[in-house]
Amino acid sequence: MVSKKVEDKVPRPARTSKIGAQDRNVGDALRAVYQDAVSESVPDEMLDLLKKLG
Repeated sequence: MVSKKVEDKVPRPARTSKIGAQDRNVGDALRAVYQDAVSESVPDEMLDLLKKLG
């Protein structure tokens, strides 16, 4: 039988709401930038180059 150490039973301190709010703000900003990049159209010149490769 394996005994658990006392340290394993001590709960970790909870993250503060300030850090959680910052994480959410960063996540929201990253999602917005990603969505902007995904919704951009591909320039015709790039499509022409891709057709030449294929």
